[in-house]
Parts: sequence; structure tokens; C-alpha cells
Amino acid sequence: MPRVRKSNHFVNLNLNVRGLNQSATLLINERSNQLIQKGQTVYKLGLGQSPFPVPKNVQEALRQNAHQKDYLPVRGLMPLREAIAEFNYRHEGTKCSAEDIMIGPGSKELIFILQLVYYGELIIPTPSWVSYSPQARIAGRHVTWVPTSEDNDWRLSPEKLDLICRNDPNKPRVVILNYPSNPTGSTYPKTRLKKLAEVARKYNLILISDEIYGLLDHSGEHVSISRFYPEGTIISSGLSKWAGAGGWRLGTFTFPKELRWLQDAMAIVASETYTSTSAPIQYAAISAFQENPEIDQYLIHSRRVLKALGQYMATRLKAQNVTMPMPKGGFYLFTNFEHYREKLASKGILTSFELCEALLKDTGVAILPGIDFGRQTEELTCRMAYVDFDGEMVLQKAMDENGSEPLSEDFIRQNCPKMVQAIDNIEGWLNNL
Repeated sequence: MPRVRKSNHFVNLNLNVRGLNQSATLLINERSNQLIQKGQTVYKLGLGQSPFPVPKNVQEALRQNAHQKDYLPVRGLMPLREAIAEFNYRHEGTKCSAEDIMIGPGSKELIFILQLVYYGELIIPTPSWVSYSPQARIAGRHVTWVPTSEDNDWRLSPEKLDLICRNDPNKPRVVILNYPSNPTGSTYPKTRLKKLAEVARKYNLILISDEIYGLLDHSGEHVSISRFYPEGTIISSGLSKWAGAGGWRLGTFTFPKELRWLQDAMAIVASETYTSTSAPIQYAAISAFQENPEIDQYLIHSRRVLKALGQYMATRLKAQNVTMPMPKGGFYLFTNFEHYREKLASKGILTSFELCEALLKDTGVAILPGIDFGRQTEELTCRMAYVDFDGEMVLQKAMDENGSEPLSEDFIRQNCPKMVQAIDNIEGWLNNL
């Protein structure tokens, strides 16, 4: 086993962990906070954390359940699982029961445990969220990246997925499909989902449909691929993005009955690791998933804000010849600075990492390089999370503007000044290259 010298002591490292760094999203957040503490102005477009507050009724439910201290069932509190099953049907038309639901301390943990218990190759499109591949590596699983293109909004192609599977059609495989996407902000039309479902069924794939941003589809019309491949799809979700509760750490898996054996295996590992998800959080989460007009309004206006801000950001960057898909959900832009390659090279900037470092140093804008999401080192792609604004204030102002009409550019300029300044800084920097 390899050993690494640290502080005059030898520390044993498993080969699966050696060489891995801290999660890029968490690292950029910590780095940004350190710079702010030193008095520097930083525009935090690195960590994808919802800017909106946890809904008030859910906050109140947590206060009322602070006394809950018992260990709860490994798979989760039954009233919560019942509420989630009803929530899934109400929002997605997904028919399931409480027995099909598993609760964990974040969907991230549940995805990792699945890879521990199921011995299969992991297939993910590039770009993809920063933790999928490292988790597979820690679990000792092989990762196959599926190339995508900007011309196709960085979406997984059914044809390429089929090509990967056809050489060994019986090989156990797990495919992760995340949409609306982190990092691209794009999503999938029904026609593409149906074709992907056909390929998944052809090769008996286990499909993790990571729909953590599903309720933040800017149109409010998210469609789950589980409609077209119900027998092999696990829906991954939670409270972190649509309910602004990232730090609460509550994730959900919805299993088809055909994969109950996999849920059983995951429950065994859960029982020997995290035991159960925090009791007060689970009790409070029931109110998040129950039918409530306040939650509905919260979601409607969250989507209005994110849609307006995403379009504003993308439009301004596109005017500077920075290319990207127009965002359709969540709060991300996957930007490509290829137009500036020669000018950047003249300043010694040849990679996405060097581009992000230069932007942070010169403009105070913190973003993440495409390499963190599985793209090639020399590609000048970066992810921007448009979340650096006062979510509570902006959400209330959006609610005060009655109706569902799109929010104006003036609304964004008046209420999201740090986001506007971040774009001003990037624009000025590009013009001075």
C-alpha cells in the first residue's frame, strides 16, 4: 500500500483515494471565503448553492421538531416516505409507494452507496457534476466518459450510449443522467428521453436519473425519464436545490419495485455507515413535501428569478462571443471562451484552470474550470453558478410582482447587483485582453 509522508509521519492511503483532491465545488467556496476574510471582493459563482431561503413553513417545522432525538429507520421515517411518494405523483405523475423510497444524508451519499453495493461500470456524459467520477474511483469502479458537444447542448446521445454498450451487451452498467444539468443548465426534451430509455432497456442498464434540479426547470415542465423506463430508473432528488436546504443534508432515492433488491443492499450499507438521517431534519422535511400553496408559490417565483437571471447572464456573455447553451433549468452556465484563445495564449493562459485563476485574480469572479467536470485540460470551458445574490430579498420582491410574467432586465439590475457587477468585470477583462 502506498505511503505519503506528512508532518514527519507516514500516512497509508488506499490506491483508490491517492491523488484525489477535495471536491472542486467545496474547495472554491472555501477559497472564496478565505479571500473575503482577507478583505478582497469576490463574486461567488463557484459553489452551486441555492441562494433562496428554506421555505418558512419548513423552517418552523424544524423548530418544532428540534427535540426529536431517536434513531430513525435506516430507510427513512415512514410519514416522510409517504409524503415523498405523494409528492412524486403530484409533480411528476410517478406512481410509487412509501416502500419504494429511501432517505439518506444527501443524494450524494445515496449515489455513492449504490456504487459500493452494485458492481457495475459507471457511464457518465462529459461534462458532468464533479463528484460522480471521484465517487466511482473511491468505490473501485470503472468510469466511461461519453463525449458530448456544445452543438447539442452537451447532452448525452442515445447513439453514443448504444455504441458503448453493444460490444459487451451483458456487462452490468450504471448510467447517471443529470438534468436540468449541473454544469450546463440544459435539459432533455421528451423525444431524447424516450430514445435514451430504449437504449437503457435494450441493455438492461440501471439508470440513476439525478433530478435534484427537476423542480427548478425554468418552464416548470420537467419530465422524468422514469416515465419511459420505469423498471430500471432510480430517481435521485432531495431538498438541497429546490428548497434551498443544502446544509440540511437530506436526499431521496425512488426505486422501481424491480430494483427493490438493490434498495435492500443499500440499506445494509447505510445501517453500517451513517445509521440514519438526522431525526429533526426528517420530521421537518415532511412539511416540504406535503401539498401546500406556499411551497407552490415559492417554486413558481424561484423559477421566475432563475430564468430571468440566467437569460440576462447568458445574453450578455454571448454578446462578448462567449458561447454556451441557454439555461433551461437550475442556476448554471457552461461557458466556452474559445473565441479568445489566441489573446489568452499571448498572456500564457492555455487551459481552463489557468483561465479561472486569471479571472479570480484580475476580476474577483470565482468560477470553476471545465476540467473539473471531465472536459479536456486545454478546452477553455468554465462553469458559472449564478447564485451570488440575496435570495430571500429577491424572492420576496418577485412575489410582490403579482402574476407569472417574466421578470425584466431592470428587475435583475436593481436586485442582483453582484451578478451584474461580475458580468461587468468579465466583460471589461475580455475587452482588455
